[in-house]
Amino acid sequence: MNPATRLQEASGLQTGTGCGMHLLADLHGVAAEKLSDAELLDGLLRQAATAAGATILHSHFHGFGPGLGITGVLLLAESHISAHTWPELGYAALDIFMCGDSQPDEALQVLVSALAPQRHAVRRIRRPEPSSTM
Repeated sequence: MNPATRLQEASGLQTGTGCGMHLLADLHGVAAEKLSDAELLDGLLRQAATAAGATILHSHFHGFGPGLGITGVLLLAESHISAHTWPELGYAALDIFMCGDSQPDEALQVLVSALAPQRHAVRRIRRPEPSSTM
């Protein structure tokens, strides 16, 4: 069996879907209190993963002090969701990467709705299938 077929079977990917979708989102104009609460952010990422149909394996969030930013990651069977915040700038950087049947756009919608940015931008990267010549 070639490496691409092994990866497809292990990850549950459908032929032609690649290795998943990677969303990079920049959220501007978010209320500072939403960006400095690690417990809140952990809960929001968990809600987002559930809405996307993803399987949560582990999470780790670190706050840099009262009123300061958070860095955190939710490890998924399908990959990850991470968030990095700058409350003093009203800015959050989100990274959502999922494979298989999970729906990363659903996760993003949960996060954008909950964080209510004044504006946001999203870059979408389809991760290609590995070459069969690996």
